[in-house]
Amino acid sequence: RPPAALRTDPESEALRAYYTRVQAGLEAQGLLRRDGGGPDTPYDADRLAETFLQLAFYEEYAPDTGVLIARETRSRLHRWTEPVRIETRFGRSVPAGERVRDRGDVARFAGRLSRAANHPISAVPQGGNFVVYIVNEAERRALGPELSALVPGMGPTALDSVLNLPRSSYCLVFAADREETGGYSRAVAIIRAEHPPLLRLSCIHEEVAQGLGLANDSPRARPSIFNDDEEFALLTTMDEQLLRILYDPRLKPGMSEEEARPMVFRIAREIMGAQS
Repeated sequence: RPPAALRTDPESEALRAYYTRVQAGLEAQGLLRRDGGGPDTPYDADRLAETFLQLAFYEEYAPDTGVLIARETRSRLHRWTEPVRIETRFGRSVPAGERVRDRGDVARFAGRLSRAANHPISAVPQGGNFVVYIVNEAERRALGPELSALVPGMGPTALDSVLNLPRSSYCLVFAADREETGGYSRAVAIIRAEHPPLLRLSCIHEEVAQGLGLANDSPRARPSIFNDDEEFALLTTMDEQLLRILYDPRLKPGMSEEEARPMVFRIAREIMGAQS
């Protein structure tokens, strides 16, 4: 637990207690699974391909009248065209022991993502182009100037969604395509320091993986962390395959769903055929 001097924010303390109850309740329901999927979650190549199309060619939110509205929106293929360097930044409220644990989790996960996507992804101590913030409530609300400097294209709607994050949102990520070519060059993830360990690790997995280009969530994505039902806490085997499809060189950033669809099905069948 953080030293008492770091735990003086009543709002943050209330959130810490709330998310501890949330995690316990989800686990009691058999959710937040860490097994990667199993016999109870079968899928075939066609469903892998359809899941990919749903996650990669739609976005979860659409800007509407100055706020982000949860409305699925058509998009084009987005992914990183340069090495991804993940830097973790902490608020002062996060004690040293948690920082060591979180940095280790991010570094291990970066290696796993790099292997899955066959793309250079690593954790760095500074100078990252994908910045993961682990901050408490007050620290997050003070991030405005830093985020505006870090991601110049971040508009007021996106910035407001960070600064006024509702309690129902555990974490979030923004990835910037400044040239509008489909190639990401900068991303920021926000993770609540009030989360207990499993919820925090779950946020690291979901937001960092989502920031690589799988921008949507879908109730049809199973077994997957790209599903708002919280069934899986950590990246699954299907999620690794989805990233492999996303970074396959036969697909190109900026592609439409119609252009990519035949190749997506071909790649999915190759992946599933290699496992059978």
